[in-house]
Formats: sequence, structure tokens, C-alpha cells
Amino acid sequence: MDNSPAWRRIAFAAIVVVLVALGAYLLGPVAHRSHPPARPPAAASTPRPSASPVPAATASPAAGQPDIYQWLPFTQAGLAAAASAATRFGDAYGTYSYTQSAAAYGATMQPLASASLVRQIEDAYSAPGVASVRTGGKLVATGAATITAISAFGPTSLTFDVQVAQQITSTTGTSRLSTDYSVTLTGDGTTWQVTSVELASVGNS
Repeated sequence: MDNSPAWRRIAFAAIVVVLVALGAYLLGPVAHRSHPPARPPAAASTPRPSASPVPAATASPAAGQPDIYQWLPFTQAGLAAAASAATRFGDAYGTYSYTQSAAAYGATMQPLASASLVRQIEDAYSAPGVASVRTGGKLVATGAATITAISAFGPTSLTFDVQVAQQITSTTGTSRLSTDYSVTLTGDGTTWQVTSVELASVGNS
């Protein structure tokens, strides 16, 4: 087999294309409902997102069809677990209330994200300019995250493109906002933790 750099790049590109297509198919039931530390929400809401069950990896490739997981550094169960963690984090990240403290907001993400990331999010949430807008407008938001693609992966990391749709109520009425984020998780097997979240446009700049 040709092991030249050009061949390896072509093979990798083909795997990524197949992975994205398969990911959209496999993650459809799991991915439903995200938010950025660099540009924090106006506030965090009281209800915590409920954990979505992680589907068991019982499916096997159909006869004559390749098992792409033999080429990837994670299993189907691992991918499903990472996707579930990413969407639950996105739900919590996009959900807040003007009555909620930074600590209370951060607590909704503690089971899903690294301690350092939660601290960054809390700091951004409590920034004077952001907090005053949230409190003055009496903002309350409910977020729903949806995975749109797998943008990168490695032996111990997965990065998803996540779209967060928010319904926001304030003293001026109700509005809807949709924002795209890049959410990176690290881990292995079925244990994953969000370690980075940023606006998707930042990664594409």
C-alpha cells in the first residue's frame, strides 16, 4: 500500500467525510440542544438540563459494509457518550436567569466540564458589563443545543460544532437567538469532559 504523505492526506480526508456523515446519522437522536465563555450569556437559568441517556453500542456493520470504527480512536459508545455530554453542556451553557449568581450558573455545568473551564465561564458571566445588562433587562434564557458536525478528533479528544438556540425573555418581550459554537471534549471510552467552548467563527477566522 502507498504510504506517501499525499496518500495519507487523501485517506484521512475520506475518513473525516465518512465520519461526519455517520456522525450525523448516529448522533441524530442524541444531539438536541450550546453558549461562549468569551462572550458570556446575559444570565443563567434555574432549571438544570436533564441527562440524556447514552445509547448502547449494540449495532454492528451490515454485511459487506465497512466498520469505520476500526479506523477511529473511539468506539460508537464513546462517540455517543461524548455527544451526550456536549449537548447537555450546551443546554446548561445557554440557560440562565438574571436572578442566578455566577456560582449557581457554573454549578449547572460542573458535572460536564473541567473545573478551569467552569471558572472561566463564571468569571465571564459575572463581568460588570454583562451582569448589568442581564440584571437591568431581567433576562431569562432557555438554551437547546444541537450538534451539527464533528470538526476534529484525536486519540483523547473530540470537537463538535454545536448550535445553541435560545428563547430569551426580558422587560421588552421575548426573542430568539441562535449561535454556533465549537465545543471540545477530552477523555476516553465513555467518560468525557468539556474543556473548551468558543464561538465557531473564532476557529474559522
